Amino acid sequence: MGVEFLKGHGTENDFVVLPDVDNELDLTEGRVRALCDRQRGLGADGVLRVVRLDLGPWFMDYRNADGSIAEMCGNGVRVFARYLVSAGLAPEGEFEIATRAGKRAVTAHPDGSVTVGMGPVRLTGESTAVLGGVEFAGVGVDVGNPHLACVTDVPVAGLDLRDAPSHDAALFPAGVNVEFVNVLADGGMNGAGELRMRVHERGVGETRSCGTGTVAAVASWLRGTGRATGAADVLVPGGRVRVTVDEGGSTLTGPAVLLARGELDRSWWDAL
Repeated sequence: MGVEFLKGHGTENDFVVLPDVDNELDLTEGRVRALCDRQRGLGADGVLRVVRLDLGPWFMDYRNADGSIAEMCGNGVRVFARYLVSAGLAPEGEFEIATRAGKRAVTAHPDGSVTVGMGPVRLTGESTAVLGGVEFAGVGVDVGNPHLACVTDVPVAGLDLRDAPSHDAALFPAGVNVEFVNVLADGGMNGAGELRMRVHERGVGETRSCGTGTVAAVASWLRGTGRATGAADVLVPGGRVRVTVDEGGSTLTGPAVLLARGELDRSWWDAL
């Protein structure tokens, strides 16, 4: 028998999903890198292993494309939730998913979109990123994983994100996801804003979307307007999501798509 897999994406942030109900797969760093390689594997920004906890909800074992372990992935949670519903492992509607950053409440909607309770948003201080010799001021944001969200007037569409922006290693010793954000519309005190974002993710490179990154972008934008709570639509290269930040935490709503399923050749898997 081969190794079952599915392929999915959330606003084109794409993942290989590995159902592993009995917790039997040895998901090594080398296997993750090979799966995510777009020339010698299936190609993806990361791997989502589906594991059942003994006394709790399903656990999302998320790995970055370079094989490193990550605490949380907002787009990944949406795809993970969509898989659970499609496989009959969770009901459509509200349920919980366990991540390394804690449990996340999700709502799987009939239209295929998923709302994720992203948990508290914690600002960790001001810092800078340097990209192409240009310094960008940003705000450190902890959304279960580390971010540096830089709201800028420089059009983000023209940035070259092939290389990782440099950052303050003392403030981000485990690395950091760096967001570059343009404000398209400021919603004021009561209306939703509209932001455009591009992101360079640690362990991956530029991705077409980053769920936790959109939350960090909105939190940074709100701080710049003197607000602690609010909502915004965030336009990423892969589509659009809605983010809310309030006193109790944050939510992320966006599409989740499953597009293929199959089996990995067992000899290929074993040889890695």
